[in-house]
Amino acid sequence: MQIVIKTAIVAIALAVAIAVPVAAQAPAGWQMRLDHSTNAQDPDDVPNVTVTTVTEGFEVVTGPAVVMWNESNTAMGTYTLEATFTQLEPSSHPNYLGLVYGAGALDGASQHYMYFLVAQDGTYLVKHRANDNAVHDVQAIVPHDAVMALDANGQAVNRLEVRVGATETQFVVNGTVVFTAPKTGMAGNTDGIWGVRINHVLPRVRVEGLRVTN
Repeated sequence: MQIVIKTAIVAIALAVAIAVPVAAQAPAGWQMRLDHSTNAQDPDDVPNVTVTTVTEGFEVVTGPAVVMWNESNTAMGTYTLEATFTQLEPSSHPNYLGLVYGAGALDGASQHYMYFLVAQDGTYLVKHRANDNAVHDVQAIVPHDAVMALDANGQAVNRLEVRVGATETQFVVNGTVVFTAPKTGMAGNTDGIWGVRINHVLPRVRVEGLRVTN
């Protein structure tokens, strides 16, 4: 079963961001925020995002970039957020996918969250979104051997973890700590809603085992 989220394309503005409920075929109670491309040289391939449930999670096809969350999924203090992301088909160029945490106000202009993402070329990044117009690098795009790039079949499997401790946060790919940030400043924004972000023009991404443990 599938649900397709359709959004109108406005001719005078490529950038449109909306929050919409996800119907029962996707994870119960989840919402989506779609962020359309602002780059005329790198447009979204289709105006829709499709979510399909699978045994251990869900599959997402973009379209526009999407943040997915459930308002009841929150974490505070020390915790580990994890999920396995399988990119089942190659994108036309590296686009990022992964975990969102420390989030709030996701349906408005004051949206804010941390995100830890990987791409098909074996790179990762850590960023902080402060609102609709401000995004800060915590760790700019960098390659790491722990990040699985696309294999000969055009697929890549990466298990991501955000381990929030008392004084620092560890960012883990396939069991390897790839980056550590002190729990201060932007990187200290760890309390809040958690979910996932799948950037645009990713034809098929499976998310499994998404959970928080203390």
